[in-house]
Amino acid sequence: MTAPLLLAFYGDDFTGSTDALEFLARAGVRTVLFIEPPTPAQLVHYPGIQAVGVAGLTRSLPTAALEAELWPAFAALSTLGAEHVHYKICSTFDSSPSIGSIGHAIDVGAEIFDAKFVPLLVGAPVLGRYCVFGNLFARLGGGGEIHRLDRHPSMSKHPVTPSDESDLRLHLAKQTAKRIALFDILKVALPETSAQAELAALVVGGAEIILFDILYPDQLGRIGGLLDAQAGRQKPFFSVGSSGIEMALGAHWAAQGRLKQRTSWPDPGPASPLLAVSGSCSPVTTKQISWALAHGFTEVALDAAKVATESEAPAVLVEVVSHLKKGRSVVVHTSKGGLDPRITPAVSSRLGTALGRIALNAVEQAGIRRVLFAGGDSSSHAARALGVKSLEMLAPLAPGAPLCKAHIPGSVANGLFSGERQLLRARRVLPIQWQLWPHPARLR
Repeated sequence: MTAPLLLAFYGDDFTGSTDALEFLARAGVRTVLFIEPPTPAQLVHYPGIQAVGVAGLTRSLPTAALEAELWPAFAALSTLGAEHVHYKICSTFDSSPSIGSIGHAIDVGAEIFDAKFVPLLVGAPVLGRYCVFGNLFARLGGGGEIHRLDRHPSMSKHPVTPSDESDLRLHLAKQTAKRIALFDILKVALPETSAQAELAALVVGGAEIILFDILYPDQLGRIGGLLDAQAGRQKPFFSVGSSGIEMALGAHWAAQGRLKQRTSWPDPGPASPLLAVSGSCSPVTTKQISWALAHGFTEVALDAAKVATESEAPAVLVEVVSHLKKGRSVVVHTSKGGLDPRITPAVSSRLGTALGRIALNAVEQAGIRRVLFAGGDSSSHAARALGVKSLEMLAPLAPGAPLCKAHIPGSVANGLFSGERQLLRARRVLPIQWQLWPHPARLR
């Protein structure tokens, strides 16, 4: 490393981590996403690197396992010399007191980084996520209606962490005893000096977590400036939130002249056939699978119960490879009927591992070069089963889901392309407007 890192982040799932990777890369920050926290010695091999991420899996972990995962991960990130360390969460705030507890992650991070307060920015307008007077609203799918989170057709019925409260202060209060304050939309709209004074007043008043409202994209730079003013060279400034954190800091750094936004990307070229593997149980994904099948893709449906006991995977491997060798693009999925109550965290882990093995087998035996993953929890396990060690962004395809190059040392899959949204557009034979496989946060 020739210069201090601007930012290091830990993502609570794989696909959400590529979301943060994209917005840093778009801002002009050279970023590498790792599966395990890198050491300073490893980063020497990435000249010019400015940010690092870790694609974690805490969104699906019980609280005790989450704590055991985050303590060493945060400790490792604290040694990299980054100005900011970010715990990246889903923009639909997927969590509960017992599964994927964001509150407990805040408790761990605040202790490790000795945080005077922890900023929380969940909204991300470009992704259809808005936080107003503490309440989170989310768009359904790519261009659907915006719903309050507790009335969202999908998130309110999520099989693992259903949302029954849209006020994030109340939601979070079930997961941590820390004092939570709101930097509301009216404060966000204040002139810079006044906004800084309002933030300081909340801290002096005893706020330990400060939730930031966000409604419009042009408010990101203001929030980024407020956060960046807290960062020092002596220790990283710890924050929690969606990729809105990367967007906010990126906008602020660009306004300062520290960064130049990247607007051109190399053409990765066409690829066919393609393999899409989905562990998502979203109703939006269901519609997209149906679209794919109507436009030439072959379907391989997994039985979640059988795969959970490893009794079906070998037969599926043979079927998938057979289709791919005949030049047929394939969709492998675990659900095509909307939210599935059988998908528990334990089952999600086994399904994700099975999907990763299917993908690796397809690469090795059918020679495919691009694989798409959908499903936040399952994809974290699939990436590990595939042997992914790190990723770098190749090109943007749609907000929140880039085309990435996977580094898989010692495998024929090394250099594999992967992404979470509209990857299939890269075939060039498909219509440009196809919106198959949104990022899991936007599937709901």
